[in-house]
Amino acid sequence: MIVTLRSRLAALAAGGLAVAAFASASAAGASDHPMLTGVGQANPKAPGLSSPNRLSPELAAVAWAQGSLLVENPQGGVGYYGYDAVDGTPPLVPVIGSTPLTEAHKTEPDKNTYLVQRHQTGPDPTYSYGTHFLYQGHESGTPGYVTRINLDADSAHRVTILSTKDAAGAGLPDFDGSSWNPFAKKLLMAAEVGCASNGTGGGGVWMGDAAYGSDARFTEVPALGKGGYEGVQTASDGSVYLVEDVGGSTVSGTNGKLANSYLYRFVPHTPGDLTTGTLQALQVQRADGTPMDTAAALDSQDIKDLHTYGKTFTTTWVPVHQTTAANASTTFCATAAAKAAKATPFKRPENGVFRPGTRFGEFYFTETGDTNATSTANASAGGWGGIFRLRQDGPGAATGKLNLFALGDQAHTGFDNIAFATDNDVLVVEDAGDTLHTQRNALDSGYAYSARRADASGVTPTRFLAEGRDASATIDSAFTTSGNDGDNEITGIHVSDGDPSVRGLLGTRVPTPFKDGWRVFWTQQHGDNVTYELVPSPSSSNHREDEDRSSGRD
Repeated sequence: MIVTLRSRLAALAAGGLAVAAFASASAAGASDHPMLTGVGQANPKAPGLSSPNRLSPELAAVAWAQGSLLVENPQGGVGYYGYDAVDGTPPLVPVIGSTPLTEAHKTEPDKNTYLVQRHQTGPDPTYSYGTHFLYQGHESGTPGYVTRINLDADSAHRVTILSTKDAAGAGLPDFDGSSWNPFAKKLLMAAEVGCASNGTGGGGVWMGDAAYGSDARFTEVPALGKGGYEGVQTASDGSVYLVEDVGGSTVSGTNGKLANSYLYRFVPHTPGDLTTGTLQALQVQRADGTPMDTAAALDSQDIKDLHTYGKTFTTTWVPVHQTTAANASTTFCATAAAKAAKATPFKRPENGVFRPGTRFGEFYFTETGDTNATSTANASAGGWGGIFRLRQDGPGAATGKLNLFALGDQAHTGFDNIAFATDNDVLVVEDAGDTLHTQRNALDSGYAYSARRADASGVTPTRFLAEGRDASATIDSAFTTSGNDGDNEITGIHVSDGDPSVRGLLGTRVPTPFKDGWRVFWTQQHGDNVTYELVPSPSSSNHREDEDRSSGRD
């Protein structure tokens, strides 16, 4: 269901409506499941078959932007929200009868960051852009760029390009992750491109203004290193947590990949100043205190133990690079440095978030895994990935405890973006990929887990979203020479009230979706590249009760 009434959106933004789906979950007490009605099975994948998204009946969706929406300030070859094409050249979709069949490259808007900011301007000096904005990097295309969806604007001003250039005037890399650092008062954009051991490569973190500027630039932050970064979150002490997604080498004859990605923490000398400080990586230890070697073999005992319910491991943050004023402009490969420091690699972790109400003492992060039903690592060595919980005395603690929170399986895997809907309900979404979609005959889904227990063993999560496949993605899935991705992917699940201050850091306050300004967003990446907001369904009981109260009925 898609809701388009602006009057309802205004009421939601003002916090005038609550829904039991999330807001009452914290008071539920005994249930292991979030208070959402599941949608049953995932949507199947079949050649030539497109299908609509299905949401829990308590929820509806508002489409804010899609790939074919013209940006108001085209530049650098980017004329549309989700396409590298200005003025329709090349065509957005294949023209039937033309030879060869071509279409514009899709740029894949990724992680969402929501901010409420006053006095914002744009390319049109006569227009009032409002106060509610959603920011994204784009995972594919040339150049990379940052967009701002203006949630209070008309369609002509709905999407503004903030930047396509770095500080030197060169094109930006493609960005996967994004977040707001209130200490620096800057957007942080993460590039998943990776790096070489000599410190070269396109991955890393860039920083720039959330406000519009006619020649705005985003600047790389050398102290955070180069790597395959995707997840990026700032903690209450000003440290920056980074989650890396770098696929390891495939072991011959297994369709499984070695663990090759790390969890990092950058501790700046001064909160908000990311030019100097220490980059650390997480080391997980065996019972005897020695570091785990999870990359020793595809089915090593360490990787098996890491993916076993009920096991808890001591962790320590090991330094991998120190940046001072003397070497502040020098780049280095964080991935290689973490490996040399005997940090512990995971099987493609992608994103992480602090659990609200824990004073930044719990950090949950996803692990995508191999995304192949024939991987020999699936049975016991983390091939299906999962979700991990890191517990510490605080965000700057030197040591902590790590355990597997949720183990993936064929129906629940490829975990990517993650967000807490309350202090107890964690939302995760899949990026299983076309190969696994075909193998399991099931497209991606979004799940709600309860964090009331130490782990989710024996618990089936609630499927609140069964993603469909739009016609554009269905064509791409069959049209393999297009250079575009195929099936739709769920990304950018994001719960925020948009507070740009330090007290608004995600993890500080317990979210109350659809109330007190808290909003929920996600993006249907690939295909039409649609960015949605989740809202209460008009048919939900809370919506009816709210209207009854406003009309005086009982």
